[in-house]
Amino acid sequence: MTENAEQPYDVMIIGGGAAGLSAAQMLGRSRRSVVVIDAGSPRNAPADGVHGFLSRDGISPAELLRIGRAEAEHYGADIVDGEVSSAEGSRESGFTASLKDGRTVRGRRLLVTTGLTDELPDIPGIRGRWGKDVLHCPFCHGWEVQDQAIGILGNGPWSTHQALLFRQWSSNITLFLNNRTNPTDVELEQLAARGINVVEGTVEALRVEQDSLRGVALAGGPEVAVDAVVVGPQVRARLEAFAGLGLAPSPHPMGVGDYLETDADGATAVPGVWAAGNVTDIKAQVLASAAAAAWTAVAINNDLMAEELRRDVSDYRESLALSGA
Repeated sequence: MTENAEQPYDVMIIGGGAAGLSAAQMLGRSRRSVVVIDAGSPRNAPADGVHGFLSRDGISPAELLRIGRAEAEHYGADIVDGEVSSAEGSRESGFTASLKDGRTVRGRRLLVTTGLTDELPDIPGIRGRWGKDVLHCPFCHGWEVQDQAIGILGNGPWSTHQALLFRQWSSNITLFLNNRTNPTDVELEQLAARGINVVEGTVEALRVEQDSLRGVALAGGPEVAVDAVVVGPQVRARLEAFAGLGLAPSPHPMGVGDYLETDADGATAVPGVWAAGNVTDIKAQVLASAAAAAWTAVAINNDLMAEELRRDVSDYRESLALSGA
């Protein structure tokens, strides 16, 4: 990529995680010119491994991205390390992304794969253990903490469901209400039937010793020994750079944060702009994000093909008219 290049790429992808690289690979295989701009801050960076990804189970997030970049580049994609500060343009004129270091990149179509950020409770110990023994998804990390003492940190109505769900991986589950979760009578009966301990009071801190989680400390109360803590964060779509295009997050119907709405093919409400991965599907794991992005890449290619076909038919008719045929 050269600075302020005049020739736009067919597709500009902002966000170089599993979704962005999967789309780049598919578009490259479709002989499209494509660029991936990545700020280098993947959501799953704190995790030791990626799970539930057939043939790649347990691979480190960094290694998965290294392989993904190599595959995308094999098919001609350009990878640009940098953070986008703003984006502007339209389907008719194309899109321009301005990077914080002053460079600009142009594309006929724009694919947003910037993912989410996790807003964790402001409790000492949580951020430092996030992705290690502070978890949120049993399908991603439940196997690694099976049969251990697991604490569920109340952070809203969803926490009760998390407690019932993690019970499948361990019989030693404690739900800390934390003045944020208020189970209904029906839910309290379910928790009791599954042998899940319910503890009232505010969680003050997590106790960590020798690089391991040891317990949950309650304000003015006892400390409960645990091996792992589960917390459901509020998630926020990374869309700050796209405000000028009119892209805005919508509240998620599950009440766990916000996301970017798209149609089934990943098209946003802004013509010429698509999105894929966690930024539009908060429940998607890495494999699902990659798969969805591959299909969105197909949709983008088909949209470009339709535009090119209309142009070529128009040129063909004009040439016939000029020749008198």
